[in-house]
Amino acid sequence: MLRNFKVLFVVLVIAILSVSAYAFAAANTVPATKAGDGLGVVSGYTVTSVVYTLNGTDPSTLDSVAFDVGAAASQVEVQLVATTGSWYTCTLGTGTTWSCTTTGLDVSTIDQLRVVAASN
Repeated sequence: MLRNFKVLFVVLVIAILSVSAYAFAAANTVPATKAGDGLGVVSGYTVTSVVYTLNGTDPSTLDSVAFDVGAAASQVEVQLVATTGSWYTCTLGTGTTWSCTTTGLDVSTIDQLRVVAASN
């Protein structure tokens, strides 16, 4: 009879633990969420009509560079000196033409026109 009591006690403890674990799991609230996967084409811009504007007083320095990117962009920046050059933020003019102020940039240091453009 003692053996039956031990078995009954173990079964009762397991049942209590199972019910209490279920009660905790049943109390969870999970909000509605979204998940997805998508793909979009990324293509480059075609830069044309590049115009460098030298400083009127000191033509050895560049005041600005302007160009057309050929399509709508929301942000454009340029770098004119390859390894240690600053990035210049550009402003949108008419249509798809951008202008970047580079006041004081020594023309002799310019070795590239690197344009980074993005559209949101």
